[in-house]
Amino acid sequence: MFRDRLEAADQLADQLAAYQGKKPLVLAIPRGAVPMAKLIAERLGGDFDVVLVRKLRAPWQPELAVGSVDESGWTYIAPFAASMGADDKHLTEEKRKQLETIRQRRAQYTPLRPHIDPVGRTVIVIDDGLATGATMIAALHGLRQQQPAKLVCAVPVAPPDTLVNVRELADEVVCLQAPEFFQAVGQFYRDFPQVEDEEVIALLKA
Repeated sequence: MFRDRLEAADQLADQLAAYQGKKPLVLAIPRGAVPMAKLIAERLGGDFDVVLVRKLRAPWQPELAVGSVDESGWTYIAPFAASMGADDKHLTEEKRKQLETIRQRRAQYTPLRPHIDPVGRTVIVIDDGLATGATMIAALHGLRQQQPAKLVCAVPVAPPDTLVNVRELADEVVCLQAPEFFQAVGQFYRDFPQVEDEEVIALLKA
């Protein structure tokens, strides 16, 4: 159990200490991971930015990810998506909605500059936890196409089966806790408030 996201980030930074002084690019999956990635980048002496991906929501269960889409439009569909009622029509419409959200967030978050180029960099992707891992899968896939020197996934908590899927896409996976009993990321934090766009924008400007 973590007190809050910043405590989890501090513990992750300890585990990532080998990258200190190597100027890694630390990327957050918005919005929850943004304060975490900012802290980790500062601890490691790296650069900080966001990687924009969105989960594709299950019909009637918006908290359940049945897939994800990255900024380029590449889509990951979970093997169980059809069993949750996510047919082709639903997925096409959901992808359209989430790509529009990605476009809006890029305009909000980095209006005065392009995102930091990951080519040839050690890239560390941060999230506040993984459930299905769908958004992390999309983030890692999209970043791999941009030819980083090394691609690292770092999260405080994730179920073991999700970590198996993520390890196929990353050069290294750092996870502090991998409990067998997993319902939701929030169950592993005492304080888990929603991070708002205003906070994300302020951290990116800073």
